[in-house]
Amino acid sequence: MTIADILMLFSVICIWSLLLVNVVLIIAGYLYYVQCEGEAAPELGGETPFVSIMVPAHNEGKVIVKTVEALLGLDYPQDRYEIIIINDNSSDNSSVLLKNLHSKHLGRNLIIINTDSVTGGKGKSNALNIGFAQSKGELIAIYDADNTPEKTALRFLVAEIMNDPSLGAVVGKFRTRNRDASLLTRFINIETLSFQWMAQAGRWKLFKLCTIPGTNFIMRRHIVEEIGGWDVKAIAEDTEISFRIYMMGYRIKFQPKAVTWEQEPQTLKVWFKQRTRWAKGNIYVIVKNSRLLFDPSAKNIRFDIFYFLSIYFLLLTSLIMSDALLVLHALGYVHTTIAGFSSFLWILAIIMFIVGTYITLITEKGEMSLSNLWIIILMYISYSQLWMVVAAYGLYTYLKDLVFKREAKWYKTERY
Repeated sequence: MTIADILMLFSVICIWSLLLVNVVLIIAGYLYYVQCEGEAAPELGGETPFVSIMVPAHNEGKVIVKTVEALLGLDYPQDRYEIIIINDNSSDNSSVLLKNLHSKHLGRNLIIINTDSVTGGKGKSNALNIGFAQSKGELIAIYDADNTPEKTALRFLVAEIMNDPSLGAVVGKFRTRNRDASLLTRFINIETLSFQWMAQAGRWKLFKLCTIPGTNFIMRRHIVEEIGGWDVKAIAEDTEISFRIYMMGYRIKFQPKAVTWEQEPQTLKVWFKQRTRWAKGNIYVIVKNSRLLFDPSAKNIRFDIFYFLSIYFLLLTSLIMSDALLVLHALGYVHTTIAGFSSFLWILAIIMFIVGTYITLITEKGEMSLSNLWIIILMYISYSQLWMVVAAYGLYTYLKDLVFKREAKWYKTERY
């Protein structure tokens, strides 16, 4: 067996192992979906807790009004929640719009915090810490500035966490508000349904694990106090704080009935910048928590640590290696006896991707259509392949920032 054969075999085993893990998560996620469909929505019993909703916002003038209006319209008792908008060193018309909103809704618990270049402009984690210092709720909910949560979203999150003291946080589901804006948003819509929330559901069903997303989640105040707030070096602050909650012995549950709608990038340039930030932020969290693989107290979350390590390092390396070997074999530069078998597995993987993704869409009304089947096929040969570029570039920028000791910055996603 040649070196090329060994490298190809290693790549195939890694890729298929992770592919099968993903298939298992999707199946488990679908079972959790069926379970949730048969259950009534969680309801609050006893005293209604006071909730502080925090919205970090940097140059969000295009979307912030709609977001605040949606939060004001939640079907949670008005006197039992406050909305804290952290207008973080914005240079657009956000401060004027927020001032008008505050005047319009006098008497409501709407708090506007305006930071400057000295106190703010240092990233989402810093903005959340500023908002938390002025909050008073026993529960803390976070929404991004482009979100329009459904009226019941907060009530379902609160009911879930209050009914189970073992939960440190509860996360809801987010949907694509502008899914028909472009081909890219169609891709993102399918990605969100099939890989983000379905994987969350599967991990909860199998391991009682979930990772906090950047929006539409709730957590206990005393947890934030005990861990000292958000890590200002983390630009994937949601993933980072998830691991710290795990290590405190709490669980994080996924509640799909709590839904928010968010705006997704409509151009490839904006998408690439956003996803590179996500990749770089998650790599920071992986490196920070990799030692937990050997920590006996972290045995309950080893799957998540290994899962993230595998996706951002093992899978990326295997995909690049196998693609390079197949190309070099076709050009005659290297010889591998398992190239034909590898090609067969590659085709089979494509079929599994298409079928598996399409089946997951039945969990959402109106998504299981013939047009979406063609979108999934096109998604595999274009959008999915860009993930390798994003992950590789995210690793490069992480290492570059590490070498030059650059601080985390607020990477603004352009709104429409």
